[in-house]
Amino acid sequence: MAEKAASDAKKEARELALKISELAIEKKAEDIVVMDVDEVAGFTSYFVIATGNSEVHLKTLSDHIEDSLSQYRTKLWHKEGYQNLQWVLMDYIDVVVHLFDRETREYYDLESLWADAEMIRVADEEAGSGE
Repeated sequence: MAEKAASDAKKEARELALKISELAIEKKAEDIVVMDVDEVAGFTSYFVIATGNSEVHLKTLSDHIEDSLSQYRTKLWHKEGYQNLQWVLMDYIDVVVHLFDRETREYYDLESLWADAEMIRVADEEAGSGE
């Protein structure tokens, strides 16, 4: 019974991470990655990492994700970096969203830091249809 509950929670977390990546695509985020960090991090199941091209873009991404998920009664537990708009962290408990400007993302390089995690590169289907 406990294994099924854990499996269901993991599935829900994955669905939330993928939904967040779709919301980021809607607002033209770049280099979107979903990372399954469940086996390597003890504090969350997934990271969603995306890049915005300006402070206004990062604010728009953050606001869109938060507003859209609140419509589904998905509560944001904690948010940091909204004032500086270089790295906005949004904590949904099982999914942690990292919205970066390009320079900050390159500096912290979370993909390398958490390289043992399964990584899913998310691409806008319209942009990827010619590949």
